[in-house]
Amino acid sequence: MNDIFVKMSIWMPQLLNGAKMTIILTILSVSIGLILSVFLALGKMSRNPILRLPCSAYIFFFRGTPLLMQIYFLYFGLPQFNRALTIQSAFIAALIAYVLNTAAYLAENIRAGIQSIDHGQFEAAKALGMSYGQTMRLVIIPQTIRRLIPPVGNEFIMVLKDVSLVAIIGLADLTKVTRAISSSSATALVYIPAMIIYLIITAFFTFVFNTLEKKNSVYE
Repeated sequence: MNDIFVKMSIWMPQLLNGAKMTIILTILSVSIGLILSVFLALGKMSRNPILRLPCSAYIFFFRGTPLLMQIYFLYFGLPQFNRALTIQSAFIAALIAYVLNTAAYLAENIRAGIQSIDHGQFEAAKALGMSYGQTMRLVIIPQTIRRLIPPVGNEFIMVLKDVSLVAIIGLADLTKVTRAISSSSATALVYIPAMIIYLIITAFFTFVFNTLEKKNSVYE
């Protein structure tokens, strides 16, 4: 038993470095994806087909194809079209894939959130002489944000676990590091501290989003 704890103390620095990569990639992916998703949602809701159709196609594509294939294509497929499209950094390739994928899912959440706002508020803003842009920016979006905290939190946790897929392109996230240690030490015991780390990270961010949800509850 003592030998196991000694091994875990040796593995822990590597596992924590992998966890750091997982957290950074998750935060950046969801943050940038959330910004992009606002434009996608508004584009899909637009009456202008020049905006609506491309945004709808984008959302359909990234929600309808596996994330694993998207990562593969970005990192391995694009260079076969043109070498200038080669993404040298595995981290950048992974970030782009997760941002594009996350944006598609969050766009649907934002669209649903906007459409859940009482239509009378649109009419009231119009009666006050507000333009569509002003109505969205000053009236609708602020209310939608409060409704988006639960789905954004859920998406964040999903991305946190899905980041494990980046191991296929050699990025040293927590899963990749765990597998490397398991192979080199010929033991599966390393998966125990790795899963505990995942649980701690998940519990922490779940607590953060639950706290935000309570403070911004639409029912208060």
